[in-house]
Amino acid sequence: MSRTAVSRFGTLLAVAIVAFTTFAVTLHAAQTITTPNEAVVNYNLVGGASSSAVTPVSNEPVLVQGVQTAVGYRGVGHVSMLRVPSSFLEWTGIESPASAAITSGYSGTKGTHIVYLDYSHLVDIQVDTTDAFIIHNGNTVTQTGVVTLIW
Repeated sequence: MSRTAVSRFGTLLAVAIVAFTTFAVTLHAAQTITTPNEAVVNYNLVGGASSSAVTPVSNEPVLVQGVQTAVGYRGVGHVSMLRVPSSFLEWTGIESPASAAITSGYSGTKGTHIVYLDYSHLVDIQVDTTDAFIIHNGNTVTQTGVVTLIW
């Protein structure tokens, strides 16, 4: 075998190894992407009113994010939530500004604060039952916004 043939064979062997390695790595890098489920709750609550109960799915992580859209009271807050059926809701997340802070806890007791959705901390998500929450307007004026659940 001539020196050129050996060189050509070495080059082809190197290309084959790179191609094989690339193919093997690509096979293991495949990712399955699924479309998440979503529930949207629009609210328009007069002062002191609460929404109807919202029941997140059980035993799965649920992102609960809300925006308050009323002029002068805008804000945004979110929590990751777990519903343990007939036991409690558990959450951790971030309160809406002005004094944004971490919120976390678990409870099945009606009225327990979960997360504020507005700047003034008057509109919040609260525990309703061991399996559901409500959006409550603690302000004296009508408040509007949207809460989205993603799981």
